[in-house]
Amino acid sequence: MIPKPADGKPHNVGLVTFGTMLATIMQALDTTIANVALPHMQGTFSATQDQITWVLTSYIVAAAIMTPPTGWLAARFGRKRLYLVSVAGFTVASVLCAVAMTIDEAVIFRLLQGAFGAALVPLSQATLLDNYPREKHGSAMAIWGLGIMVGPILGPMLGGWLTDNYSWRWVFYINVPVGALAFFVISTFVPETQKNSKLSFDVFGFVTLSLAIGAFQMFLDRGESKDWFGSYEVIIELCLAILSFYLFLVHTFTTDKPFISPSIFRDRSFSASLVLIFIVGIILYATMALMPPFLQNLENYPVVTTGLLLAPRGVGTMIAMLVVGRAMRWIDPRLVLVAGLGLSAYSLYWMEGFSLYISSREIIYSGIIQGVGLGLTWVPLSTVAFATLPAAQRTEAAGLFSLLRNVGSSAGISLVTVLLVQNTQINHATLAESITPYNHLLEHPIIKQFWDATTAAGAMALNEEITRQASMIAYINDFKLMMIVTLISLPFVLLLSSPKKVAGGSQSKEAVVMD
Repeated sequence: MIPKPADGKPHNVGLVTFGTMLATIMQALDTTIANVALPHMQGTFSATQDQITWVLTSYIVAAAIMTPPTGWLAARFGRKRLYLVSVAGFTVASVLCAVAMTIDEAVIFRLLQGAFGAALVPLSQATLLDNYPREKHGSAMAIWGLGIMVGPILGPMLGGWLTDNYSWRWVFYINVPVGALAFFVISTFVPETQKNSKLSFDVFGFVTLSLAIGAFQMFLDRGESKDWFGSYEVIIELCLAILSFYLFLVHTFTTDKPFISPSIFRDRSFSASLVLIFIVGIILYATMALMPPFLQNLENYPVVTTGLLLAPRGVGTMIAMLVVGRAMRWIDPRLVLVAGLGLSAYSLYWMEGFSLYISSREIIYSGIIQGVGLGLTWVPLSTVAFATLPAAQRTEAAGLFSLLRNVGSSAGISLVTVLLVQNTQINHATLAESITPYNHLLEHPIIKQFWDATTAAGAMALNEEITRQASMIAYINDFKLMMIVTLISLPFVLLLSSPKKVAGGSQSKEAVVMD
């Protein structure tokens, strides 16, 4: 049954879906669309490399901190009202980012953009779940997942096109018409939910969790540029994250009205889904972070061609989501999830066999398979995670679901980036050990023609080739690691439950039968 709107007004499910997806896609695009504009922004602001990275870091940290309170804000002020404030705030913040004249202004306005945009994804997920009957939750999550997963894939291409043809400021201006249309549709057609004006707010729980999330995000984002544990800043950030999270856990299990209700984790299926979405976040965003530099730096593809080679991944995701959204009415979602994780692992196994002379056809094929695998993973996971939860906990659960996905993506990107740099250095040292005057292969006329170690130009060319080979091995190691992580996640599927709608179930009691 569909929850009754608090305002009692009839609503059009199609237009509700359209409005929520506009806001979702707008927010999802902004997670990656600004990346390609950073070099141009750096020139405009005359900023250093360390300063310009705060344009990304501020957005990520603000979004991470403001995601957990989404459930409380929606329950206290109403989901629709929070939705409208978030869309309006995100759109205004986008305009401010576009007109920023200094690096300080850009960082502050990106901070506001991340804070307002944090609620858009969990609100859209909860809204779709509430406005679709249970038997159509698979289709609803397929539609929702298209914006979440395809947005970050299309973001770099759209951002690159806008930056090259117009200006980096249009990366933010493009949100204005989308945000205005989303605001109109949501205000007109999305129903309001019940509000609880007496709901108390756990300030200590929110502050400790926010410190933990913010410090951990800073640790991940700043670690590589600060040489990790060689920097006091990074060490302090990690210690602050651990201490704050410990205080949050102790407070949560000892207070009467905690910021996040521990009862939500008693749902075995939801808890297992959090682990799986954390891993999916690693696979989705870490691979996206690795492929563009691999294709541009090692395979020498131009930016536009790189975008075209990565586009089939998004096409595979869209096709899989559209198909599985309908098929889940008859197929156990856990089987679909296993198939999706299996295909994702197989695509990474394929990528483990990449070389410096890989063909564009293999890149496209492996991308399609990975896209299909992620599509088959996302829809059943997004559906099963909320299927056994009461409707009243969906918004809070959606916030946690989005938070774990974001933390997983940040952790995944940081991990693969660190390993890529370190393994490249290690592999370079290992390969360079055989470059000695006693290596007779270097005396071969053909090899000596290109890499004559006795001349400065030849030695430089030889070092460049060793670096390329070392980087290729490092990329392969990263792909292998992600494949192993994907395979390790498979046993968690056994903890998921397959809910079945009980005929005659009432609105107030969402009865389910657990397998």
